[in-house]
Amino acid sequence: MKVNIGVSRRHVHLTKEDVKVLFGDGYELTKFRDLSQPGQYACNEKVTLKGEKGDITDVRILGPERSKTQVEVTKTDCFRFGINAPVRNSGDLDDAVEITIIGPKGEITKNAAIIAARHLHIDPKTAKELNLTNDDFVKVRVGGEKPGLLEHVYVRVSENFVYEVHLDTDDANAFLIKQGDEAELIIDKEL
Repeated sequence: MKVNIGVSRRHVHLTKEDVKVLFGDGYELTKFRDLSQPGQYACNEKVTLKGEKGDITDVRILGPERSKTQVEVTKTDCFRFGINAPVRNSGDLDDAVEITIIGPKGEITKNAAIIAARHLHIDPKTAKELNLTNDDFVKVRVGGEKPGLLEHVYVRVSENFVYEVHLDTDDANAFLIKQGDEAELIIDKEL
């Protein structure tokens, strides 16, 4: 079965409290553009991320606000920061590493940096048709100039999801994949 690919760059999810620290009391994040998943959007606001060895400026914030502040980076980013972030599903901050987020009004240092696991967003109807449940793992085969197989793709089921695989820029660059490319979903459940 075919599936579209979404490619995620490094980004930040913030709590309401952390927006206040970084941008000032009463500040509201503003929408830059909608993302492929309903209700999710890129904000106009950007921050600087700083690790032990270096920083990266102009990192976009994604909305809406979350219950936990989370910084999603790639392994390549980790080299620049001098950190060793774990691969985790979004929202799982177990063993997340320390990173500093710098905004125009303040900064926050917390254990929030992770490398996002490859994952499949899927709605319940399509998941049922494919005999998939939340927390399953599948594979994705990509074609093109550098074809290959991406394993250990985590399945996330929700009424709010549009059917799409999300990869970070390291995975996308390794296989010469770009936003909107198509791949083949392989339902050979792992683990």
